[in-house]
Amino acid sequence: MPVPRVAIVGRPNVGKSSLLNLIAQERIAIVDPTPGVTRDRLSVIVDLQPPDQEGPVKPVELTDTGGFGVYVAQDGRYNEVGEDLATLTKDIEFQIAAAVSGADLILFAIDVQAGITAQDEAIAQMLREQKLGRRDAKGSGKNELTPVRVVGTKCDGPKWEAHGYELAALGFDEPLLVSSTSKYFRRDFLDTLYELVPLAEEGPAPEADLQVAIVGKRNVGKSTLINALAGEPRVIVSEIAGTTRDAVDVKFEYDGKSVVAIDTAGLRRKKSFQDQIEWYALDRAQRAIDRCDVVLLLLDASEPISQVDEHLAQMVMKSWKPVVIVVNKWDLAQGRADPKGRPVTPGSYEDYIRKELKGLSFAPIAMMSARDGLNIRATMDLAMDLNEQASTRVGTGQLNRLVGSILEDRGPTNRLGQEARVYFASQVKTHPPTIVLVVNDPDRFTQNYERFLMNRLREALPYDEVPIRLILRAKHRVDKRAKAGKGSLHAPDAQTGAFDTDLSPEQIDTEALLADLPDDASAYFDD
Repeated sequence: MPVPRVAIVGRPNVGKSSLLNLIAQERIAIVDPTPGVTRDRLSVIVDLQPPDQEGPVKPVELTDTGGFGVYVAQDGRYNEVGEDLATLTKDIEFQIAAAVSGADLILFAIDVQAGITAQDEAIAQMLREQKLGRRDAKGSGKNELTPVRVVGTKCDGPKWEAHGYELAALGFDEPLLVSSTSKYFRRDFLDTLYELVPLAEEGPAPEADLQVAIVGKRNVGKSTLINALAGEPRVIVSEIAGTTRDAVDVKFEYDGKSVVAIDTAGLRRKKSFQDQIEWYALDRAQRAIDRCDVVLLLLDASEPISQVDEHLAQMVMKSWKPVVIVVNKWDLAQGRADPKGRPVTPGSYEDYIRKELKGLSFAPIAMMSARDGLNIRATMDLAMDLNEQASTRVGTGQLNRLVGSILEDRGPTNRLGQEARVYFASQVKTHPPTIVLVVNDPDRFTQNYERFLMNRLREALPYDEVPIRLILRAKHRVDKRAKAGKGSLHAPDAQTGAFDTDLSPEQIDTEALLADLPDDASAYFDD
């Protein structure tokens, strides 16, 4: 069988997201006392460890869902601009039902400190009667219902155990007790969960061929694009700004390749943040950028480029990720008059973007309408191509010959008779392509010349549309590591000072070239 799926359901604020984080042993879902934080289905593959480390590791797909009936009550029903969040209830319940219908095990979370509420009883009844998603295990070949186990959350200590066992009255076998805060009964809970799920015969799913993070400001169409790619309503789409909170991974097949699209929360200016949840959402968006292969930066063609768009562009640039600038809602902008009364064309809009987002001058631009399906396939083809570009490695000899020809054509300006020299060039990494130049003195290479050199490299190398990280290393520092026995880089020629330019990547000591460099990518980024 494929990887078993476990769905977590329950009313709002019973600790479903905390339970997912506890099982995953990582902060994946946003946890906040505010009801209704989770709205979409949030899934993650988790490896369950066997009790006493005896037995195979069991991979499971764990899914967190929104609180059932979260906006039925008046509290928190309206957002800061007066929009009625109750309109999201139907969509949230659809996502819960989808998670229940696809699950091999359902964890019904109930707050032991609050006891069984009328809403808990209603959810239990709906699970029994299959009114909250089907439990008939379709496709299993067995006439069985998907099992439901009650999880008594917030069981913070011994005094709450008796209250927890009262949950057995719902008729779903003996309740499992656990506290995500104090970790009380954590080991017992995880051991029992391990026994409840079957072992996947196919093993864990292979890593995706491409991970794409979709980022942008509020209501730019990120969730609409996700659903168009997935071919189903995988995430909630609403006119209400800020509907998406978590970073939601959606898996789908594209031209025979496995793709994970990460839907992120729509952002706005930090000074407009209403609560802590928006800061969590910003953090999840940054994590999505950090772990993806390619970023799709969505812009709204019907609105001017904003400060939020510029901030997101800075986040992407400092991550060194390939990026496609996607102009969504192009159908609303094409042909309209610009501020000077001229019709908007793809060429004129590209000029506008290049002027506003100068740091992404290398990034390709795609005009698209996610709602109408316009140009979505071409955009995904572009993302695939950028991932291949970022994976490309250029040979040491080819790179040295290229750098030598650039320097011969135009070298750095001599200052006070000091000549700037490059002894050796090597691409030491991919994702992003990272080029190290061993020079006599990095200070003799001005920012203007580095910019010129980068532009020439872009013109000649097979990764002209992705970020290139250029690092200058002083020759004496590399020599020092070699003399200390820490480097395997061949000694430079006694007369010219140049290194062997025909070394293979395996012969180059990457550590010698990258030693003592700061990890912060922004240290090498030229605004």
